[in-house]
Amino acid sequence: MSRYRRRRIIAWCVLLTVAALLLFVNPDNYANEQSPPVDTSTTEPAIVPGDAQATLELLTVKGRAAKTGYDRDQFGAGWGLIQGCSVRDAILQRDLVETVVDAQCRVVSGVLDDPYTARSIRFVRGPTTSDAVQIDHVVALSDAWQKGAQQLSYERRVEFANDPLELLAVDGDANEQKSNGDAATWLPSNKSFRCQYVARQIAIKYKYALWVTAAERDAMVRVLGTCPGQQLPRGSA
Repeated sequence: MSRYRRRRIIAWCVLLTVAALLLFVNPDNYANEQSPPVDTSTTEPAIVPGDAQATLELLTVKGRAAKTGYDRDQFGAGWGLIQGCSVRDAILQRDLVETVVDAQCRVVSGVLDDPYTARSIRFVRGPTTSDAVQIDHVVALSDAWQKGAQQLSYERRVEFANDPLELLAVDGDANEQKSNGDAATWLPSNKSFRCQYVARQIAIKYKYALWVTAAERDAMVRVLGTCPGQQLPRGSA
């Protein structure tokens, strides 16, 4: 075997050895090069299910702050997007059945089993019909503003206003009756949903480090007293 050929064989062996060492010492390098990046921009931070009463006890109790400076735009201008679709339409798709969706992922029609009134409502998209089903911020934005949200960053407030955990498709009239009320001033007329409603408010306030007033806490305690062991929900679109 010639000296030149022997050198080529040795060089190839060295290259193969180095490549094998790189692959087995850190196999993640190869996997990362081959795997596309994961888009987490629309991934909702999970709320781990837990006891609602125990979580309520973790919330700060103090008076309502002044409403000074509050404006809807403090929580973003309108709805955000979830996977390219309006958050409003994403919640309608989640909460309604028999939905018809157009090419722009807008919900055209569907049926809501309304949690606030226990009524069945047929939704039809249109200028005079869409308000029959509205998307409620379970913790009203102005209530959140007066109980800690004004101390959050603007980006965090926009996340709050578009968080599926914070949003429910509900009867339009019931949503307007609720307005900016908290648990001390408004509860759903559908009594069988009150425990879930209060548990969702607790989960939201815990997630965003908002507080409750003494009257609000007492109302929540009374509701949860009817359903010992009520769990926090997991919100997802």
